[in-house]
Parts: sequence; structure tokens; C-alpha cells
Amino acid sequence: MPQPTRGRPRAFDRDRAILDAARLFWRRGYSGTSTRDLTSTLGLSTSSLYAAFGSKAGLFEEAVRTYAEPYREIYRQAVAEKDVRTVIDRILTGSVEEFTRPSDVHPGCLLSSAAMTDSTSTLDTSAHYAELQGWNERALLARIEQAVQDGELIAGTDAAALTGLVQSVVHGLSVQANLGTAHEELRATARFAHELICRQLTSPTT
Repeated sequence: MPQPTRGRPRAFDRDRAILDAARLFWRRGYSGTSTRDLTSTLGLSTSSLYAAFGSKAGLFEEAVRTYAEPYREIYRQAVAEKDVRTVIDRILTGSVEEFTRPSDVHPGCLLSSAAMTDSTSTLDTSAHYAELQGWNERALLARIEQAVQDGELIAGTDAAALTGLVQSVVHGLSVQANLGTAHEELRATARFAHELICRQLTSPTT
């Protein structure tokens, strides 16, 4: 005879719980989100929340890691492109797609959320986020430097300045997304920024 299983199955959807918690953290910040807020939103008791995630901090860290990694993937795929103009296009348009994913499967844009400006010095999420941002920037910088060396970009192109420009556009798109700018408007901005950047890179100054 089959043996009965011990314990009760989880009465909640873990992925949904992380998504709902992320929405609170993104909107209110870590400090501004209480354990009571989380248990009420997730429909869990405090003991169940701790059993599932260890602590409020543990839940926050899991939410950040879950919704931060797609940003790294955008850069990882983009820098593998053979043409540096396509690299920049993939980063800008890929970021727009990530920023505007449907709200039923995504908590909103992480880059300019309250969670990333909150005081979380006691957590390692700040370090994780800084590492993520640093990885993205280094990957793009290395790809642009290679393009300069290969003659793909005009001589004298400042790779660091170009990297900073692309990153600034990405962060600007993030802010606009959080303010509710429509997907098509963000796409148009990204395309126009890409056009301006590539025009400058292919036109030697006189």
C-alpha cells in the first residue's frame, strides 16, 4: 500500500507570492514594506512567510534576484551580436521590452524602483544589484572597445563615454516606464536614440 505523505502541501503559489511581494517592495521600498503588508497581500501568516522565505529580508532578496537577472540576459545576448550597432539596438529595445512586460507577470521596472533607492545596507541585495549593473556595463564597454580596435567604429571613439551614454538612455527609459509611458512611445524613443548614436559613430567629425 502507498504510504501517506507527511505534512501539508503548500497552500500558495511561490512564484505568485514573489511577484506580489516584489510589487510592494518596488513601490514602497524595503523599509516602507512591513511584514504585515506582506502577509496581508500574500495571504500568509507570519509563520508561513518565514517558513517559505526565512524572513522579510529573504523574500526581498529572492524578489530582487528573480527580477534582476533578465537585465543581465539582455546584455549577455546583445554583446554576442557581430555588429556593434545591433548590440546597442538590442540593449535599448530589449530593455524597453523588459520594462513594459505585462503587469500580471511582472512587478514593474526594477532599475528606478523605490527598492533600489531604499536603505538596504544590511542586506546583500544592494551588492548583488551593484554587481549586476557593473557586469552589464563592463560587458558593453568590452564589446565597444573591441569594435574600436576592429575598425568597426570611427577612430577616436571614446568607448567609456559611449557606454555611459547607452546606460544613461537605458536608465531614462526605465524612469519613463515607471511613470507610465506607453510601450510604443518608449520603443520610438529607443529607436531615435539608437539612430542618433549610430549616426554620430559613423560620421567622422570635421
